[in-house]
Amino acid sequence: MFARRLFPLLLLLTLCGCEQVSNALDLPDPKKAAALAEADGKAIGSACRHAGRSLEDCYALNAKAQKAAVFAGWREMNDYMMQNNLPTVPSLIQSPVQATQTAQSATEASPAATEPSNTASPAEQRPPRRSRATQ
Repeated sequence: MFARRLFPLLLLLTLCGCEQVSNALDLPDPKKAAALAEADGKAIGSACRHAGRSLEDCYALNAKAQKAAVFAGWREMNDYMMQNNLPTVPSLIQSPVQATQTAQSATEASPAATEPSNTASPAEQRPPRRSRATQ
């Protein structure tokens, strides 16, 4: 009788430590979440350094990322780029703060800039390309 009650209890205790059960039930794992946040922060920091952004801009653009992880990634990429003499690759997309400042200064400078114009785009002004067969 005692063994019948003890066996399920022991079985339950062994299954509670099993990672497969927690994965099957989609239970959050704080260690995995912290490691993922750390890796994301390092990736964000290294990408900011590679793009030539300052650390403060990187913090402002990625407010939800861990600042310590962003700094660690930025510093690692900085060391790597210095060792291998790699240039920065500037971003072609403006940050949201810069885009709004540029838009505000353009509307203040000329109010006609917001009106649509009927001029052709530079692509339409160019002569058509010749095919390689005619060259």
